[in-house]
Amino acid sequence: DLEFMTKPKFSKLVESVVQEMRMSYMDAVIYCCEKNGIEVEDSRKYVSTVIKSKLEAEAMSLNFLERKAELPI
Repeated sequence: DLEFMTKPKFSKLVESVVQEMRMSYMDAVIYCCEKNGIEVEDSRKYVSTVIKSKLEAEAMSLNFLERKAELPI
């Protein structure tokens, strides 16, 4: 229910998808957005600092980001 989505709730969803479905954080965020009717572009308001850090680390390890760059989330 999008109306009641919060950062903590979204973070829990993402973490559980990562663990249970063995997805990357990037894929888990996209999956959670699709399952909850959230536009991926709008997910920034639901991504916690912890998830953001994990996304950045993942992006750097895949060379999607420079080592010192930050995601604009």
